[in-house]
Amino acid sequence: MEDSVAMAGLVDREVRSGERDGQATRIVVARRRYGTDVDDLWTALTDPERLPRWFLPVSGDLREGGTYQTEGNAGGDILRCEAPSLLSLTWMMGERISWLELRLSPDGDGTILELVHEAPDDAEGRAFWAEYGPGAVGIGWDLALLGLGWHLDSGEALDPTEAMGYPLTPEGRAFVEAAAGSWAAAATVDGDDADAAGAAAERTVAFYTTLPDGDAPPEG
Repeated sequence: MEDSVAMAGLVDREVRSGERDGQATRIVVARRRYGTDVDDLWTALTDPERLPRWFLPVSGDLREGGTYQTEGNAGGDILRCEAPSLLSLTWMMGERISWLELRLSPDGDGTILELVHEAPDDAEGRAFWAEYGPGAVGIGWDLALLGLGWHLDSGEALDPTEAMGYPLTPEGRAFVEAAAGSWAAAATVDGDDADAAGAAAERTVAFYTTLPDGDAPPEG
């Protein structure tokens, strides 16, 4: 349990209120340092042969100005690609658009990855935020950043079934709870009511750690 909480603590989390094209937005920021060089981390984030080892298969015209599609998840446009330091994308889930930016910067013998996910603060966005807070998006990225760390440390591909089942284990639940609490604290710093942020975090934890009806827990 303590190791899970420590792993959640490797991410520095921030919530911001922003604006894009005259539209109010909410922004979640996750930063984590990895013990590898910028080129290696960039390759792990952008190489279509390496991405499935820790994230998802990605297809498309993978260049600046092109498009991409993650398997069973989001797709969109590649807005900027400045190797090995900046990748900027639209993040489309159905008709819902948001924006994702990855920034890499050297840090001694390692690299800091900053992930910025910005979404419209419209009626739909506000309702979702009130229900789940920043953790709904943030914890999904926390789990991805955790998987990236495992891949970089081992050099191996993650087992997809084990990775998907991790939040359902005691260790995974501890990780999710710690991350959700950190996201709630970050939202409070940005101006959210502390009680509402805490309640939203609890609902997010339940979402990530509860089996859908009819599913069985992972073995082992």
